[in-house]
Amino acid sequence: QVQVVESGGGLVQPGGSLRLSCVVFRGIFSAYTMAWYRQAPGKQRELVASISPGGNTNYGDSVKGRFTISRDNAKNTVYLQMSSLKIEDTAVYYCKYAAAWGQGTQVTVSS
Repeated sequence: QVQVVESGGGLVQPGGSLRLSCVVFRGIFSAYTMAWYRQAPGKQRELVASISPGGNTNYGDSVKGRFTISRDNAKNTVYLQMSSLKIEDTAVYYCKYAAAWGQGTQVTVSS
């Protein structure tokens, strides 16, 4: 059974940076588009960024120019580098592989 595990969340001040990681176990990682989503309290889950097997990337409008998604197929891992973080980036961040979701990792941006 496929397992998706996120890590790297935490508390950071506005303007700071954080890197999230997501590892996929028992899946054909290199064949699928990987995506990061986030969900803030009281809001719908939204797409943050995605990356295709060939490395094509797509970003949500609110994070363009601040976040970077990348993947390492040898490690079955996708990363989300977040910079210039804002209070409104506070959310639970989820990794998606095919139809499988991770458990989420909390990112809190606060002074």
